[in-house]
Amino acid sequence: MVTEQRGCAVLAEVFERRGYSLARDIELRFEGVAFTADGWDAAAKVGFEYLTHAAGDHLDLTADEMAVLGAMIERGELFMLLIDEHEVDSVQDLEWAAERFLDAVAERRDAAPNEGT
Repeated sequence: MVTEQRGCAVLAEVFERRGYSLARDIELRFEGVAFTADGWDAAAKVGFEYLTHAAGDHLDLTADEMAVLGAMIERGELFMLLIDEHEVDSVQDLEWAAERFLDAVAERRDAAPNEGT
């Protein structure tokens, strides 16, 4: 399993390499959902949250809040990679997931240039 600190560093590196300017550990509030995102680019409305038990992330975001975020993502209002520590076994898995996520964000934005703005 990849630790919170290492996982967030890996994710930040991938996002920054892809051109995102991240604020780290930032409080976000959307439609009644409040949580601390591990990385967030406010201008692009793209970020990540690496959910680990060590950081208490599973308590920070309830199932209802996850559903609200999911709906916002589906509508293209924001793009948030929510990845659970139990979904990855290695740094390479985490990098792969981040790259695929950012590819999907780019594809959605290319398909609908005005979406989410």
